[in-house]
Amino acid sequence: MEFIEAKTILQRATHGEKWFGIDYNMNLYKGCCHKCIYCDSRSNCYQVEDFDRVRAKKDEIEILSQELKSKRKKGVIGIGAMSDTYNPFEEQYEITRQALKLISYYNFGVSLETKSNLIVRDIDIFKKINRKADVILKFTITSADDNLSRKIEPNVCVSSERLKAMKQLSKQGLFIGTLLTPIIPFITDSEENIRNVIKLSYENGAKFVFSMGGVTLRENQREYFYEQLDKIFPKLKDKYIKTYGNNYFCYPLNNNLGKVFKEECERYGLLYRMNDIVKAYKKEMKQEEQLSFI
Repeated sequence: MEFIEAKTILQRATHGEKWFGIDYNMNLYKGCCHKCIYCDSRSNCYQVEDFDRVRAKKDEIEILSQELKSKRKKGVIGIGAMSDTYNPFEEQYEITRQALKLISYYNFGVSLETKSNLIVRDIDIFKKINRKADVILKFTITSADDNLSRKIEPNVCVSSERLKAMKQLSKQGLFIGTLLTPIIPFITDSEENIRNVIKLSYENGAKFVFSMGGVTLRENQREYFYEQLDKIFPKLKDKYIKTYGNNYFCYPLNNNLGKVFKEECERYGLLYRMNDIVKAYKKEMKQEEQLSFI
């Protein structure tokens, strides 16, 4: 594990209300080794060189402690946006676990997204945080089929393992849900897959399923994606080029998917609008709603 210099760990979130109501962003690791073929974080605009190599930050727990201590405004800390904080190195170094202990100690909340079942190791800390602050945990699940999951997300546990972890967390009273994002045209954009992911999410204790629709493709990310398509799905690259050209956002061609997504979420009583999800997990909003009836 390489440790790199870092001046700060916490960043104030811009437009956090659009992403699960977070107040701060935190990335404990730089880079990610999951090698998901569609990862937006490898785009050039984020300036992460050698993205597949995971690096940690020197003295980051000490830095984080000072930053949390100095913040006047408590709030929800978003974790996992740029790189999955539960990478294979986390099992040994426990950097995320140490950070979560600090978040609990200083009474902050947490909004975390992952593809790893290692998250269940930290159930005890999530429960502590949840007693006094807001907790929302999200599993990215793009395919209901493990064989397809292995192809497009090769270095992380398959979807069924994530769902098992989801059930464990849900049974502990934690607010859990699914990120059905991205929906990859010609790969995961079947109505059957959308229905199955939503059904499995419900069966394993999810309170919500959120999706942004299609897949993003921009400089560097697009090249990597096309390289992987050539290896895994021969000739599909040509179909992408012909259909989407240099579009940044590539929506599935099936215009009925949005309707299917909404109907299936409503069938199982799952939240799917961002505002509704935020209202459901934030304790302060629940308290405000209760007071309005007094």
